[in-house]
Amino acid sequence: MRVEVATHAGVCYGVERALRLAGESAESGDRVRTLGPLIHNPQAVAALKEMGIEVAGCLDEVGDGTLIIRSHGVDPAIIAQAQEKGLDVVDATCPFVSAAHTCARDLNEKGYAVVIVGEEDHPEVEGIQAHAGGSALIVQSAEDLPERLPARNVGVVVQTTQSLARLEEVVAALLPRVAELRVCNTICSATAKRQLSAEELARTVDVMIVVGGHNSGNTTRLAEICASVNPRTYHVETADELDPAWFEGAESVGVTAGASTPGVQMQNVIAAIEALD
Repeated sequence: MRVEVATHAGVCYGVERALRLAGESAESGDRVRTLGPLIHNPQAVAALKEMGIEVAGCLDEVGDGTLIIRSHGVDPAIIAQAQEKGLDVVDATCPFVSAAHTCARDLNEKGYAVVIVGEEDHPEVEGIQAHAGGSALIVQSAEDLPERLPARNVGVVVQTTQSLARLEEVVAALLPRVAELRVCNTICSATAKRQLSAEELARTVDVMIVVGGHNSGNTTRLAEICASVNPRTYHVETADELDPAWFEGAESVGVTAGASTPGVQMQNVIAAIEALD
């Protein structure tokens, strides 16, 4: 079998930065914890634990030492509370997520009813919601828009790992229903490149493998995009999940990986696929 890797795949700058900040914090000698998983990749989180970096479920679980704000960002009130507790706060929020925070805050302060395109229970969206004043409308698709909008002037911000098609769908549905619409396209450029190159590759191969955490929103969307053009698409975290039956009769296999997937994880999967031939 011929194995092809998507032009843009694997860990992005924001994740690399978060992992670097965590590694530097681990060398400080203090007790280090992340507020929730640093990134949505169980294998990477396990590796951090081996370095002594633990995961705290909430701020109440952290009494001293260093607290790392994960790449998804948080409510700014949480950072203020952590600083009041005397914690050494390391903000590993992805710069693209920080840009979404700024857009949400500006739209809210200028009087727009904010609509967030994203997953309601995702930590990134929770952080954007907080920066929007806590009252933003969260939708995953145009179908989620209510019959009556909260205002005639609406501002849209989008979870950084959403697809452009999803954003365009919501914007098109809002346009005829509002007096003024402002849109902040806060989709991460790395996400957009990964989605486009993954779709292009999935169209040309017999089987498509998407590597990354099953709890990763950006990886799940890559798998959805690939599956829409290639039904033989499979989402795996590790090489152990590969099923030889998937590759029966296949001459070509495409591989991509989410923005929170370390390179070694993707390479392990590629090596396992090549070993099947």
